[in-house]
Parts: sequence; C-alpha cells; structure tokens
Amino acid sequence: MPQTKLDEIDRKILAELQADGRMTNVELAKRVGISAPPCLRRVRTLEEAGFIKGYHAEVDARQLGFEVQVFAMISLASQAESDLMAFEQRCNDWPLVRECHMLNGEIDFILKCVAPDLSSFQSFLTGELTSAPNVASVRTSLVIRGAKDTPGVPFDVMEDRLAQIA
Repeated sequence: MPQTKLDEIDRKILAELQADGRMTNVELAKRVGISAPPCLRRVRTLEEAGFIKGYHAEVDARQLGFEVQVFAMISLASQAESDLMAFEQRCNDWPLVRECHMLNGEIDFILKCVAPDLSSFQSFLTGELTSAPNVASVRTSLVIRGAKDTPGVPFDVMEDRLAQIA
C-alpha cells in the first residue's frame, strides 16, 4: 500500500492509534466514523503494509531507575557499507543504546542511551563504545531535561499539505 493510496480514513486510523494504541477497535471505529469490521480490516492492512510497525507502552525511564540519558555522537574510521552495517549491528546488541541513527555531516551516528547512573554509562562508554572496532571518536552530551518527546509523525501537517495540493 503506497503512501499515495492512504485515504483520509486510513490517515485518521493511523493518527488515532499513534495517539492511543490501546483503544479498542470499537472505539477506534467510532472516532474515525466507520463501523468496527471494516475498521479492523483496515488496521490489519495497515499493519501488513508496514505503516503500523508495532504497539508499545510508553514507560517512564526515571521511574524505572534509569536516571541518566545521554546522546553520543560517533565518528567512524571507515564509512564502507560493511563497516556501517557492522556498527549498526553492534548498537542493536547494546542494551543501553535505545536509538541509533546514521547521519550526514561531521558525525556518522548519533545514539540515544539510557543508564541507571553515570558510572554505569561511563563503564559502557569506556568498556564497549569507545573500544568498539572502527570507532574513531565519541562525543557525549548528558541530557539535563527533556522539553518534548513526541513519537510518530504530525498528521495535522500531512492533512494541511494534502489540502493545499488538492
């Protein structure tokens, strides 16, 4: 299902589920203005097409004892595709790394990491991250506080854009 084939109901379904993935199908159908059976079929189709990648609980890391959040900017010695993929795989294996993004520019990757405390992060930094194969340099920034953390995409911007081109 290419992006151009998403109709207004599909986009409403995605926006509603993005805001609250725990609502029942009956509630979702009511919110988007269709009956429950076709709503469920649409959700399944959106899942199968990859528009819906999964459902997650948003947990409070600090409540769970992960007091430290750090962004790590990584420069690699080699940017050969095999080396990039090897680093990405290594990131997938590190539990403290919660996000890994390859970038264009001065740094190759930015990692979002969480740790119970600063000494745990420091152990990870010196024992695993900086000593990993192909890592040339690591710069870190400790998060003091978060001002915004909104997952997903802004559906209202998409709808405004579609209205302008219609």
